[in-house]
Amino acid sequence: MYNPILDTFLAAADCGSFTKAAERLYISPTAVMKQINALEKHLDIKLMERTPSGIRLTAAGAVIYKDAKFMIDYSQKSLASARAALHTEDTTFCIGTSLLNPARPFMDLWYRVNASFPDYKLHLVSFQDNHEGILSEIEQLGEKFDFLIGVCDSKAWLSRCRFLALGRYKKMIAVSDKHRLAGKACIDIEDLYGETLMMVERGDSGVNDFLRNDLERHHPQIQIEDTPRFYDLSVFNRCAETGNVLLTIECWQDVHPGLVTIPVNWDYSIPYGLLYSLDAPDDVLRFAETVTGIL
Repeated sequence: MYNPILDTFLAAADCGSFTKAAERLYISPTAVMKQINALEKHLDIKLMERTPSGIRLTAAGAVIYKDAKFMIDYSQKSLASARAALHTEDTTFCIGTSLLNPARPFMDLWYRVNASFPDYKLHLVSFQDNHEGILSEIEQLGEKFDFLIGVCDSKAWLSRCRFLALGRYKKMIAVSDKHRLAGKACIDIEDLYGETLMMVERGDSGVNDFLRNDLERHHPQIQIEDTPRFYDLSVFNRCAETGNVLLTIECWQDVHPGLVTIPVNWDYSIPYGLLYSLDAPDDVLRFAETVTGIL
């Protein structure tokens, strides 16, 4: 409901620099400037001005900044309430779906257990893989949607929802299609020597922390660059733009058309499964129990 460019505007205002905002958003400084210019043109208002020390808000920009966060939060809550209201009177499971957490694996489950839920139908609810806002989406399990299917080794996620593991995805790497490794069918860790490997910052994922410890201890020739704890498309864009190597998983091979995903000769993998509310209603719990019975 709100213009997503407001997110870039807020980041630039908070950072006081297009370059620093670009680093936070995992896009290029040029992309930040283009979005700010587009917003100013759309509003027909000068929002920012350059100074020797960076950028600062104009008087008009300060007014927009003051209300923007409220507008974004109110818009997200309004959409969530509206979507939930559509299905308060019927027997429907609402399934969250996004680029990095698609609903397809849920559909595979549904075809195996739907005979136990003959009166139920499914409704897909899209959400954004925004690394700054994904936790608020997880907290809406039970309100905005009943289930998500996603990769989950996150302490922050697991503190906010129930998780039923369904399997594991192999850890792989992604590189630009012009990268020196792009033509390889499989690589060894030693092939990454001299490269910068992008991976989530330490502290939230046991699997990633274990892998990081291994690399730092036994393969110091690989430089590690921290990404946000939760990937979104901006992380894949940065990989494509910088020529760095990105730690990824097998189910994300088609996320970015400019990247090539390559298996690595290692045994690292991460669990994926069914996510649902800590206070799930009886029908959601019954669905989870039914799925457990077929695993």
